[in-house]
Amino acid sequence: MNTLKIIIMLAALSGILLVVGYFVAGKTGLIIALVLSVVMNFGSYWFSDTIVLKMYDAIPVSEQQAPELYNIVKETAGKAKIPMPKVYILPNKTPNAFATGRNEDHAAVAVTSGILKILNRDELEGVIGHELSHIKHNDILISTMAATIASAVVVIANMAKWAALTGGAGDDGGRFVTLLATAVVAPIAATLVQMALSRSREYYADAGSAKLTGKPEAMASSLEKLSGASQKIPMDANPATAHMFIVNPLSSNMVMNLFSTHPPIEKRVERLRNMKY
Repeated sequence: MNTLKIIIMLAALSGILLVVGYFVAGKTGLIIALVLSVVMNFGSYWFSDTIVLKMYDAIPVSEQQAPELYNIVKETAGKAKIPMPKVYILPNKTPNAFATGRNEDHAAVAVTSGILKILNRDELEGVIGHELSHIKHNDILISTMAATIASAVVVIANMAKWAALTGGAGDDGGRFVTLLATAVVAPIAATLVQMALSRSREYYADAGSAKLTGKPEAMASSLEKLSGASQKIPMDANPATAHMFIVNPLSSNMVMNLFSTHPPIEKRVERLRNMKY
């Protein structure tokens, strides 16, 4: 995805935030949302990685604390020719992983404690290769910024919902409908933008992992294991950050699949198994 498309997508997310602000509180809401959008775009660049890591209680680990994981990250980063990112473990039994940060020099890879229990070394290497591919291709800043802005959209949309349901719209039936519609449509619109940002990048990161490790079958196997485990034990994840994870951390159903920020696992696995390195 080229730079122009990325700028358009982030502008679209910011635009959704402005529209929601206007519908919630008119011109005042528009101004507040505009200020919030500027602050969040600036803050996202510098602090979004910290925010997301704290959101999931991520714990930084050293080589002594997690030798196998640390060494896999170090070795794969060397193959990718990028600086060694910081390594974190999320205390969560659902197996998953994500990368975050603003660039190669300020990046982090986070895996759940659950992922370390179900993947063998080759499969874990495939997952790390996927996340380092995101870092190498500068996907992580965009995905983390999108998560931060989308979170704001969801928060304001929830305000609209409660304003409508608790009588904040007064006796104006049209206002009630507008607030309720905003509460429903805004998060969906934000998700659609995230889908456009992330779906193609997942395929590229899968291919990048296969190229880095030379083990597309291990990457395919890891995706199947992670997807199956996530369906059995869904993560209590913020929907605005779902696109950052290697597999969708949310419960799987028809509606969620329709609006998933991830391509179908079956298609990702098929592509990997057709690769030869």
